[in-house]
Amino acid sequence: MRCSGDCGDCVCYNTGVSFRSIKMTNQTTNNKFDAIVIGGGHNGLVNAAYLARAGKKTVVLERRHVVGGAAVTEEIFPGFKFSVCSYVVSLLRPEIIRDLDLPRHGLEILPLDGTFTPMPSGDYLWRVNDHGKTRREIARHSRVDAEAYEEFGKAMLQMCKFVKPILSMTPPNPTTLKPSELMKLLFLGRRFKDLPEDDKYNQVQLMTMSAIDFLDQWFETDVLKATMSASGIIGTFLGVRSPGTAYVLLHHYMGEIDGAFRSWGFARGGTGAISNAIADAAREAGAEIRTKAGIAKILVKSGKAIGVVLENGDEIFGNVISSSVDPKLTFLKMLDRNQLPDEFVSSVEHYKFRGSSAKVNLALDSLPDFTCLPGRGEHLRGAISISPSVDYMERAYDDAKYGEYSKRPYIDMVIPSLTDPSVAPPGKHVMSCFVQYAPYHLASGNWDEKKEAFGDTVIDTLSQYAPNIKNIIVGRQVVTPLDLEREWGLTEGNIFQGELSLEQLFFLRPVPGWAQYRTPIKNLYMCGSATHPGGGIMGAPGRIAALEILKDWKA
Repeated sequence: MRCSGDCGDCVCYNTGVSFRSIKMTNQTTNNKFDAIVIGGGHNGLVNAAYLARAGKKTVVLERRHVVGGAAVTEEIFPGFKFSVCSYVVSLLRPEIIRDLDLPRHGLEILPLDGTFTPMPSGDYLWRVNDHGKTRREIARHSRVDAEAYEEFGKAMLQMCKFVKPILSMTPPNPTTLKPSELMKLLFLGRRFKDLPEDDKYNQVQLMTMSAIDFLDQWFETDVLKATMSASGIIGTFLGVRSPGTAYVLLHHYMGEIDGAFRSWGFARGGTGAISNAIADAAREAGAEIRTKAGIAKILVKSGKAIGVVLENGDEIFGNVISSSVDPKLTFLKMLDRNQLPDEFVSSVEHYKFRGSSAKVNLALDSLPDFTCLPGRGEHLRGAISISPSVDYMERAYDDAKYGEYSKRPYIDMVIPSLTDPSVAPPGKHVMSCFVQYAPYHLASGNWDEKKEAFGDTVIDTLSQYAPNIKNIIVGRQVVTPLDLEREWGLTEGNIFQGELSLEQLFFLRPVPGWAQYRTPIKNLYMCGSATHPGGGIMGAPGRIAALEILKDWKA
């Protein structure tokens, strides 16, 4: 899972800087900073960039050899460069792109054109970004759904507009009588009050219903509902019929590119290019970034965080510590429990991770050939969704409920090399397969034993739709939930640093009473996906946390 070569003084694709220069940086004797950011994932980098832009002497400490966390690009096989974990972008907040001027630092988003769903019957559903084409395609399955699809889009757009400001705000504390917190609650109440009656009804449903129950009210076509419901289970240990998945569907619907909601794309050069652009902006603002700098312990004195101890024993001191890693690592590994209130520790222990996702990355000699739509075509340039029916999706979850990976999993695939040829050798391709369900906790055996068998299951499933797939694979990487935990520090392999379930959202994330990025330890903050507004390549937790840190600094 590391780049090819010994990395002694090569240029790493993911960082764009030589490891020789990184080593020189790591050998610096400077050990006193205004702010220490734990973790060099995209949220940690955003946090550091905003702090550095405010004039604070900031250092980012990243355990791995490259920055980016789960948003990385790595050359797994010679010439084949993979977005190993996260693989598409949509949720990255426009204000971050604007504030950090990320396009100037190399960020370029290439549009992902639609979703292609092959069906066992030999038919398919192919929705594209062209509204007219999509409407005609849905009408091929159901004229009623073609009409409803347009109304559904309008309704979801209104829901996105309602929720969008919430993604950029610090959650209120509903238990306090402070005027500032009451004003936030009043703001939310007024926004809801001003919604048209139909939108109020839809909003309540989205917060409480299952994805399928919600979609059943709009559509009759099974494959359409199945494919759309998939957005409601991403990163959750829930099925498409489980209450709460309608909100996760909305969470993914809120993505936007250039102001267009429900737009998804690739970063040229892979998702690592996003992290690199943010890192470059942070460095330009004056932040220092150190790799191979894992944290063993957060130093606390008289109830205040004063620094960190690295795994190599070095001590680094800071006025503020901002952790972008998850609550379990921050509070149960890097701190002594007796430094925290018992009730807080208990809440962290009960915080739900329940990883359910895996990745299978394939190096291909040529393109897959789908039986339902043979040959090379535009249908391969977007997402390819193995979600042929609602029952198929729910059966995949049934396996996971009993501690087994899905015998026929939901798979979301992209072939980024068709849009960005730089990630594969000429004439070759990379395919990224996001897979559910792969429960972290297995009823029998362990992931080290079942890793390759799981990979075989994914390939067998794909071969039912693209029979040539087994013959064109020249390299395969299987990333299990256990790999995500070991290599990327994602507890239980949860890609969102904790489920986006209703009891873990907004002012309840990560735990009740501590949703405003602060912690029981003075000067210790949280800035990762475990805080509001949650996961995905969004950057919002890092940005909002930085604004709260600066507010406290000023006070």
